[in-house]
Amino acid sequence: MRAVVQRVTQASVCVDGLICGAIGPGLLVLLGVGKNDTQKDAMFLAEKIINLRIFDDEHGLMNLSLLETQGEMLVVSQFTLFGDCSKGRRPSYSTAAPPADAANLYEQFINEIRTKQITVATGKFQAMMDVTLVNHGPVTLLLDTEKHF
Repeated sequence: MRAVVQRVTQASVCVDGLICGAIGPGLLVLLGVGKNDTQKDAMFLAEKIINLRIFDDEHGLMNLSLLETQGEMLVVSQFTLFGDCSKGRRPSYSTAAPPADAANLYEQFINEIRTKQITVATGKFQAMMDVTLVNHGPVTLLLDTEKHF
């Protein structure tokens, strides 16, 4: 499972011109599911992200987590995170999970975040979406449960 995690002051996602998810200060998570991912990966990544100390404390140091700041999270599915561009000019998505499997793990990830009393907004799985954000810092992290980064 792969995630691009961005610290934001605000973020939203639209489908067909209509906002389907929006947050204030918190994290935008672009989430990709690989064909070998399991529920264990979803739970691990959810715990990792909500506990990342990437928010400033009173001294301006990144010492606080999303849980500690009571921030919000916008989760957007993005299978293109599994695009392999090593051959040719067209990315291969052969390592991305099939849609049904990916949708299940995407929902498990979101549900795990919600069990921690974090406000979660989402995009629409498998939809063409427009994502708008204000990246604060900027702070952007790449996470992979197979530790590729």
